[in-house]
Amino acid sequence: MRVIVIIPARFGSTRFEAKPLMMISGKPMIQRVYERAECAEAATAVVVATDDRRIFQAVNDFGGKSVMTSEKNRSGTDRVGEAADLLDLDPDDIIVNVQGDQPLLDPRSIGQMVEPFEKETEVVMTTLAYRIIDRTEITNPKDVKVTFNNRGDALYFSRSPIPCGRDAGQRFEVYKHLGLYAYTRKFLEQFRSLPSGPLEKIEKLEQLRVLEHGVRIRVVVTEFDSPEVDIPEDIERVEQILHG
Repeated sequence: MRVIVIIPARFGSTRFEAKPLMMISGKPMIQRVYERAECAEAATAVVVATDDRRIFQAVNDFGGKSVMTSEKNRSGTDRVGEAADLLDLDPDDIIVNVQGDQPLLDPRSIGQMVEPFEKETEVVMTTLAYRIIDRTEITNPKDVKVTFNNRGDALYFSRSPIPCGRDAGQRFEVYKHLGLYAYTRKFLEQFRSLPSGPLEKIEKLEQLRVLEHGVRIRVVVTEFDSPEVDIPEDIERVEQILHG
């Protein structure tokens, strides 16, 4: 079973243009993400999928592998899917979608996402959850929350606090969704062909499309957080953690 890490990275962003090329302690962010992914023991290969020549060149400059994809892709998932086509991956290969704005990615979390595929043949897609420690993340819509059943399959993803305690004083754990995914190449092709559902459109969360079509997503709880860089101010926060 091959495990191919694909990192979708685009230049244009309404909140933070050229984000993958922003310097973080002397290295472009895309390089930091790539190098972290490359350290994963589970990964057979790491590839950046981009629609911009500047990102393509930057990856080549630090010795990484990249492929050029279309500017017409509607999402990172579609970009990953096109890259899988270009790489001619097999239907049973496991594709790990690592966002290009997660420079603090812990390589061990990739192995954690892949493990369910090795143990259960019916698993077609996995993702990560992290127990929230910073309570402000519970109410921040930027931080997506996830609930899951006893088996570990996702029940729902939301920008709102879930679960929401009815009674005052209740204490319970809340989990943040980390935006990494693993799926078989075969299922990724199905995912790309599914029409968007109402919940996905309301929450603006692509993974809800999978649940809306009745497909299970296995949620793996990890002890490794992976903060995203969404706005320029996040870079200083990441650098502080790096030099912690």
